[in-house]
Amino acid sequence: MNTQRKDFDTAAANWDEKPQRVRLANEVADALIRELALTDAMNLLDFGCGTGLLTLRLQPLVRTIVGADSSRGMLDVLNAKIAAADLGNVCSMNLDLEQGDTLKGKYHRIVSSMTLHHVREIEPLLAQFHNALMPGGMVGLADLDLDGGLFHEDNTGVFHFGFDRTALQAMLEAAGFTGVRDLTAAEIAKPAGDGTSRRFSVFLLTARKEPPEVPSR
Repeated sequence: MNTQRKDFDTAAANWDEKPQRVRLANEVADALIRELALTDAMNLLDFGCGTGLLTLRLQPLVRTIVGADSSRGMLDVLNAKIAAADLGNVCSMNLDLEQGDTLKGKYHRIVSSMTLHHVREIEPLLAQFHNALMPGGMVGLADLDLDGGLFHEDNTGVFHFGFDRTALQAMLEAAGFTGVRDLTAAEIAKPAGDGTSRRFSVFLLTARKEPPEVPSR
């Protein structure tokens, strides 16, 4: 796999112009809303938020939401949206794992859509998610099922050609999560180049950080 980094800064300005991206973000948001029982008392983190398509769908449902991304260009677009809508409960965080950055803050829910396959090492990230969650908090992770490297036209910056759900569940459990559930959140059809189309499925895995046990008297 190509280990170079994709230039998301350059892509940011036109990112939202593809209806397929907007539709996918909405379908993932719908699945997260069903599965994570969001309330207006919760603080959320959207990891790999991009231009905030998912962040801003969830924003009205929670107390605060932080959009974290390694691309300053993507965050510039998100920040412009926040300013234009005068949203007081959304902020952005520049977070670059490749540069050694770590998650800051504590959250009731951590969500991520179509970002994990751009992360070189998954296990350390899941450990950070577990540490950043409040007791009883949950993660909701959406990404591609195994795709054989066919989803992206350019695999620059793609470290995983989708994921095996069972293997990712085992990683979540190894990081301390319990109650892992999986479902199919969306399907994406892309032209195959021969007049046909290929269909790719996007899963959603949810899991919980259990509160510490209270010693019995």
